[in-house]
Amino acid sequence: MVFDRVLTQAILSTTSDAIIASDQDGVIHFWNQGAERIFGYTPSEAVGQSLDIIIPLDFRRRHWDGYQRVMQTGESHYTRGDLLSVPAIRKDGERISVEFSIVPLKNHEGRVDGMAAIMRDVTKRFNEMHALKAQIARAGGVP
Repeated sequence: MVFDRVLTQAILSTTSDAIIASDQDGVIHFWNQGAERIFGYTPSEAVGQSLDIIIPLDFRRRHWDGYQRVMQTGESHYTRGDLLSVPAIRKDGERISVEFSIVPLKNHEGRVDGMAAIMRDVTKRFNEMHALKAQIARAGGVP
């Protein structure tokens, strides 16, 4: 159906959210305009690279442990609508906060061959929340 292709293309080309797809090894195979806007890498710079380009060094072990668990089991509570909030890193080195959900990409046998993530930059909201908590703490309230 033509509508399905138009809808798919519209979703994948969004600039508001990053949509990134990677294989079993975490090598990027799809990088949309939203990912370019948020992280600063063009698709030609990102595709073929490891997801490490957006994962802060101090979070890589935790990320890869979880990634491999999903590759092996096909299960994650982040595939059921829960959002994961984590720090990420931009091309210019700036640390940002992102929320995302994941979609395991399964082959015809049902085995997970990769992962797609839909991400949103929530840095502004994260910073505002921390500032508000600090303000409450200074006023003698419960943080």
